[in-house]
Amino acid sequence: MTAIPTVAAIRFGYGLSPSRPAPADAAALLAGLTGPDQGVAAYPQETLEQSAPLAQEYITVRAARRAADKTLGGTDPVLAKAVTEVRRKLDRQMVKAALTALARAAGSAQPFRERLARFWGDHFTVRAKNLSEQGAVNAFADAALRPHLAGRFGDMLVASTTHPAMLIYLDQTTSFGPNSPFALRHKRGLNENLAREVLELHSLGVQGGYSQADVTAFANLLTGLSYTLENGFQFRPAVAEPGAEVVLGKSYGGTGPARLEDIQAALHDIAIHPDTARHLARKLAVHFIADTPDDALVAHMTAAYAGSGGDLTATYTAMLEHPAAWADFGAKAKQPFDFLASALRALDVDPATMLGFTPKEARQRLLEPMRQMGQPFAEPSGPNGWPEEAVAWINPQGLAGRIQWAMQMPETLAPVLPDPRGFVTVALADAAGALLVRAAAGAEAVAQGVGLVLASPEFNRR
Repeated sequence: MTAIPTVAAIRFGYGLSPSRPAPADAAALLAGLTGPDQGVAAYPQETLEQSAPLAQEYITVRAARRAADKTLGGTDPVLAKAVTEVRRKLDRQMVKAALTALARAAGSAQPFRERLARFWGDHFTVRAKNLSEQGAVNAFADAALRPHLAGRFGDMLVASTTHPAMLIYLDQTTSFGPNSPFALRHKRGLNENLAREVLELHSLGVQGGYSQADVTAFANLLTGLSYTLENGFQFRPAVAEPGAEVVLGKSYGGTGPARLEDIQAALHDIAIHPDTARHLARKLAVHFIADTPDDALVAHMTAAYAGSGGDLTATYTAMLEHPAAWADFGAKAKQPFDFLASALRALDVDPATMLGFTPKEARQRLLEPMRQMGQPFAEPSGPNGWPEEAVAWINPQGLAGRIQWAMQMPETLAPVLPDPRGFVTVALADAAGALLVRAAAGAEAVAQGVGLVLASPEFNRR
């Protein structure tokens, strides 16, 4: 059986490192959830407020170019150059966000915290549909998710549902109460995207006990949530549906003007619904432990969530204290981001070095390979996020990308490649099979031996 520190580091973190000790056990993993968020402190991400001026600049310059081109009947070279320059700034912004995410994962002394941040970021998927929204998406996790990783799910649900990135992504900014003063004047209507995804993906789950009537009522309740670059987040009663709404058998609002507090109350109630407990417990178990997790493990986690009123630390504790959490090592395949982060960690690549990459270097060494492996950074195909099943990642194209990266890129990233005979133990400890140990020792070149370890089935699973 694989040793507990090895499983703790690889299954519940971003792998082993020559310079960072492996968590000794479940208690050590949970200890990383207390105290300050070291990843945010060491590698800060741009806030929404910091990124807003560049988004506004892009909108303004692009609009000016379109107007000028229409007037000229051709291209205005000055404005075309201005648009190109702003696009370059936005590209650098995106690259920095990607490198920051990888630096946090590869260099973290709180690896379980980083894995949870990644899990919840996928659970509450947001994506920029145009370049002006990129800053809001980059800022989403630090503002809406990471402060609540060890707290109550209800607080995270409120923060994520009302964050500008989510409002924009799921078109809530264009949802208006059908009987609101604004909608009656401008003939605008309801958009149910956010309401449906909160119930279907973020809380109760696809099999949850809600109806279309609940979706519509919840969508009516959510009207009024708004965001613009100029004014930031606002709750606008004039665009909210008046009157009470019954969601999952409980009435909200209707005693006066529409209020943000009614939305928050509904979200907190949804967070402690029994179906939410079951859905989140299973999803956590699937992500961390097995594509088909042990039923007793899921039941234990569900009971902990329900009994604690949606306390996430209690739920994680229940997961980690169950024997199934430590069994069948290698049941999960690492997603491409996880593969790269764990490879960088095993190679002991300095996060500061990564953050110093030019956009061209970052694309060549990390972002384009991640795309070739099937997971372009911050570009999930839909609001349900990335697939969990191993078959989605362990396929011919994805494996080819991993093998090519493992064989070619470590030399570019590590100042000095480690001896493969020691590296196999550094990277995998007792999870390395005897055949891999012999192959690493018998490699004709150092780069080949390191590549064999990183491309091995053992390294690509957790």
